[in-house]
Amino acid sequence: MDYGLTQEQQILRTAAREFLEAECPTSLVREVEGSSAGHSPDLWRKIAGLGWLGISLPERYGGTGGSLTDQTVLFEEIGRALTPGPLLVSSVLAAHIVLNAGSDRQKDSLLPGIISGDLVLTLARGEKLETASADGGLTLSGESPFVPHSGLADRIICATRPAIGAWPDTTLVIVDSQDERMTKTPMESIANYPQYLLEFDDVTISGDSVLGVIAEGQWALDLAVQRATVIQCAETLGRAQKVLEMVVEYANNRVAFGRPIGTFQAVQHRCADLRVAVDGGRMLTYQAAWKLDQGLLAGDEVSMAKAQTGSMSRMATEAGHSIFAGISFTVEHDMQLYSARAKIAESNLGDTGYHLDRLAI
Repeated sequence: MDYGLTQEQQILRTAAREFLEAECPTSLVREVEGSSAGHSPDLWRKIAGLGWLGISLPERYGGTGGSLTDQTVLFEEIGRALTPGPLLVSSVLAAHIVLNAGSDRQKDSLLPGIISGDLVLTLARGEKLETASADGGLTLSGESPFVPHSGLADRIICATRPAIGAWPDTTLVIVDSQDERMTKTPMESIANYPQYLLEFDDVTISGDSVLGVIAEGQWALDLAVQRATVIQCAETLGRAQKVLEMVVEYANNRVAFGRPIGTFQAVQHRCADLRVAVDGGRMLTYQAAWKLDQGLLAGDEVSMAKAQTGSMSRMATEAGHSIFAGISFTVEHDMQLYSARAKIAESNLGDTGYHLDRLAI
């Protein structure tokens, strides 16, 4: 297997980096972090205009029909630039749940809007979400914490279990984010990451709002989660790679005791260890992406990539804060932007411990 990028992927990487360096500087990241939305509408429109929101979605819906590997290349650059907004949850996770489970009518209704950026979706899958039969459809009750970007989302996909009975599987339903029987409570989070506690009080779900077949949605959810996990790994890789470049540059220029600190063996070891971890994480991430692109089973490969990139992310945080030293703990320094988002990404879609446990089964 060749992990080298194609010419088109190299062009994509270069173009994405140049665009994000110009349009998403850390000053914008700080501005968005200070807002309640956690989102830049202007940047979102530009990203949508580049076709990034539909890079791996079929052309018939307005996408570009690219592969998961193409999307992995792109999201490395998105992670490197700390790009804010619901890119992962809407254009990857929710979009592929719709693509996997939705009817032709649902795909035609939702996917073009996701690709154009006019429609934002998120996913709620709390263990306390329950559906019950009702006249002409279902009712949804319960709560789901830590739902990202639901204050911004137009629709919310809910992964539910039966309240009564023995349905063997998950039911996927779509809820309008403005439904008056649903309440959203902002949850405190590191880096002001926008996530909410959603509470549902017998929300009526029509048959048209069920994605796929009742009690047969787990496979569609699992496939989308696998894909999103690989993309989360790619984002984490991009951030760690940028931290590595930052600390190497600093170590080569920061003078202490009459010489650059990069000449000290302890600093060299930290940089070298991080380089090895980044390379290992990249190999595992692209291996998982390739297997999914080929339609092969990739559960173990996805877990290996997520476990490795989670450990790598912690290593990048430790290296950054130890080499930059005290100044990196101030809000004025960029390092804290990277370490805060590393903490969010590590826990998203299963942390290192969760995926190591999966591999041990």
